[in-house]
Amino acid sequence: MEVLFNIADLNRLPGPLHLAIGVFDGVHLGHQAVIEAAKESAAAQGGSVVVVTFDPHPVEVLSPRSAPRLLTAPRHKLVLFERELGIQQVLVVPFDGEFAEQTGEQFIETMLKASPADGISRICVGRDWKFGKKRSGDVALLESLGSRHGFSVTGVGTVEENSMRVSSTRIREAVGAGDFDIAKSLLGRDYTVFGTVIEGRKLGRTLGFPTANFTVHREQLPPTGVYAVKATGAGDGWNGIANLGYRPTVEGGEMKRLLEVHLFGLDHEIYGEDLEIEFVEFIRPEKKFADLEALKVQIAIDVVAAEAVFS
Repeated sequence: MEVLFNIADLNRLPGPLHLAIGVFDGVHLGHQAVIEAAKESAAAQGGSVVVVTFDPHPVEVLSPRSAPRLLTAPRHKLVLFERELGIQQVLVVPFDGEFAEQTGEQFIETMLKASPADGISRICVGRDWKFGKKRSGDVALLESLGSRHGFSVTGVGTVEENSMRVSSTRIREAVGAGDFDIAKSLLGRDYTVFGTVIEGRKLGRTLGFPTANFTVHREQLPPTGVYAVKATGAGDGWNGIANLGYRPTVEGGEMKRLLEVHLFGLDHEIYGEDLEIEFVEFIRPEKKFADLEALKVQIAIDVVAAEAVFS
């Protein structure tokens, strides 16, 4: 996959360009429909499909106090674009205060000036998507600019699945409530979080259950508790068990949620590796134990329960 971080670099790509533009947090079924529209246009006319997205999420810049947890952090989105949708070119536009001052028209004009000689053939967006300063850009603006500059516009309507409107907000609510079935139906795939393995206190080793500690990349987490999980990355995949919570037995109730995973069959260090974690099944709530020995006994019980999930 080729990832561009400067609009000016669009002229390096073979034209004409077929752009799918949006934040695409979650890469859910609605987002996939926008991207598929760009792919179909390129298949019919030739040229390059380019997914155009933004980092950070615009809400994190425009209204940081109300910014929600992400469904897919930037690096996670790139993985999904390539693996799930076969995308080979992505433009990640840095979103900052200066960029936020551009009107919708200025943004599109900048894209047009940066395009290769064959220009832009089609721009695909969600029909209700607004962009640019004071939300000045919409499908109507794109159609007006398209008439002027010779590109077509596809505004993809709302996608529904199982009588539910597909939206990042609805998926975030489902994950926060631990309803992975709803999340899966709206995403079109199992919900995963993307994290980097970091070095922890290595307490799990002393208990006989070495764990990988994760820093999750600002993504939405399910309710606190113990889960059977699947992990993929580092060129491999594992089943395992995870504790998502505050570790009250060893931390004294420190108010910071941690995700630590014991991966079955892992026999080497994976510090610094990025892994995707799928929460397969909730096993039990987190609770405080009288001592570490009692915790060790419970972990052994939990491991048996998780193994049964996968057997």
